[in-house]
Amino acid sequence: MKLSDTYFFTLREDVKDEESKSGKLLVRAGMITKIGSGIYSFLPLGLKVLKNIENIVREEMNNAGAIELLMPSLIPKEYYEKSERAEKFGKDMFNLKDRYERNYVLGPTHEELFVEIAKLKVKSYKDLPFNLYQIANKYRDEMRPRFGLIRVREFIMKDAYSFDKDEEGLDISYNKMIVAYKKIMERLGIKYRIVRADTGVMGGTLSEEFQAICDIGEDTLAYCDNCDYSTNLEVGCAKPNEYQKEEIKDIIKIHTPDVKTIEDVSKFLNIPTSHIVKSLVYNINNKLYSVLIPGNYELNETKLSKLLNTTDIKLATAEEIQNINSEMGFVGPIGLSIPIIIDEDLIHMTNFVVGANIKDYHLKNVNIKDFKYDYIGDLKIIKEGDLCPKCGQKLHFTKGVEVANPFKLGTKYSEKLGLEFLDENNKLKPVVMGCYGIGIARLMTAIAEQNATSTSLNWPLNIAPYKVAIIPVNMKDEHQVIVASDLYEKLKNDAILDDRDVRVGVKFNDMELIGIPIQVIIGKNINENKIEIKYQNTTKLIDVENIIMEIENITKNQLL
Repeated sequence: MKLSDTYFFTLREDVKDEESKSGKLLVRAGMITKIGSGIYSFLPLGLKVLKNIENIVREEMNNAGAIELLMPSLIPKEYYEKSERAEKFGKDMFNLKDRYERNYVLGPTHEELFVEIAKLKVKSYKDLPFNLYQIANKYRDEMRPRFGLIRVREFIMKDAYSFDKDEEGLDISYNKMIVAYKKIMERLGIKYRIVRADTGVMGGTLSEEFQAICDIGEDTLAYCDNCDYSTNLEVGCAKPNEYQKEEIKDIIKIHTPDVKTIEDVSKFLNIPTSHIVKSLVYNINNKLYSVLIPGNYELNETKLSKLLNTTDIKLATAEEIQNINSEMGFVGPIGLSIPIIIDEDLIHMTNFVVGANIKDYHLKNVNIKDFKYDYIGDLKIIKEGDLCPKCGQKLHFTKGVEVANPFKLGTKYSEKLGLEFLDENNKLKPVVMGCYGIGIARLMTAIAEQNATSTSLNWPLNIAPYKVAIIPVNMKDEHQVIVASDLYEKLKNDAILDDRDVRVGVKFNDMELIGIPIQVIIGKNINENKIEIKYQNTTKLIDVENIIMEIENITKNQLL
């Protein structure tokens, strides 16, 4: 690409509405531009980076035996109604009508259509297994788009689906995809962790996430340095806490005027928050429940949902709490007439403080024997420093960006949508499915975040828009121009020729900004038959006749 006669620009200053380092640099480098909230155009250089990433993903999918196809983005809504997901997506799904008032959506994800495609083939167990994938646009009406390409309303995703006759086959298909994903991350040079995650609206029996380690990450990851335990905070668990055993004491009713929060109770009674039990009231499936957790933790609503196998949970109102003869801020388990759910830690606690169900009063020295509970489970959001459930060492936290998400869907979609096969005994069974997603633009953003400086995108060689930038220092020097043009003709597919008649400092800054890995600088040294080459913070002079070989050696060593 010759810059003097093509579409190329950069911005000197950051734009105001980009929050992340990668977002600011990608816009300044002329790689993307925002069209609307959460909606971006990929400009020529950005599209080349995106396609290079896409090609690596495609190669590894093909190597793993997956077959590519392409689904529409405009989909009759009835497919999502059949799977009972239209309501679950709710306002996240873009809805529209055609001229005949028929309901359509812009596809947020494509499980339903892949099932329909699979039905065309699957009749017998002999038709299984197989794996189909696409690289296509998805649409979700995000409430708060942010961080450039991280959370957007239109995004490019690779989604693959495996189809097997049983769980053993799914295990094999799933592991193939995990291996392929690891190869993709390795080729892209991404620092990542694989963590357990909630299955959410996708459903199924297992969800894992490939999380790129980034400061802008929306997810908090917990991991153990001593073993392989790694998890998303929403499903993370820890070894139950150890509490100091005390002699059981008599319950004392204490006047605590206008002392409602855990922190206020802690200060008022001069006790640590770990000696207080937080009593929350939830409306779950139109029925009230009291949920008890240690006062120094927050409730994990995802775990609560899993325990009761429902997503219909919300905090009770003050009026609802008064209807069970209690008072907001002073709720406690003793005397409540609603089901009680406790965190597992309460079994090990003694003489703790709870609300008295009377305004301005708490109870001290309450123990598990003093009330009945109906459910018990791990309900806490874990904290940094909690102990690993596998090896007992301390857990550490970091931020991550989810870039890939494999699921074991099981038979959730095949049962609802009628994807069945005849087994070896001529009995109808539902097909067992897996789902494997990768966010292409999220990969681009994660790579930018992990490699960029404040002024340079620093793309790895295999995904950079061009591998080489040829920079003649003085466009009025005929010798420099001739050598630069000759070199460009030899490297045309992999090179930018900055033949603009601008100051050389502008050229250097622009090539750094857009992240071209190898810079070939043709200046005064050309009079001595030398060219300067810069790569990875090293600079050296090379004879003109050896420059192609030097570039090939760099490329070969980095792309092995």
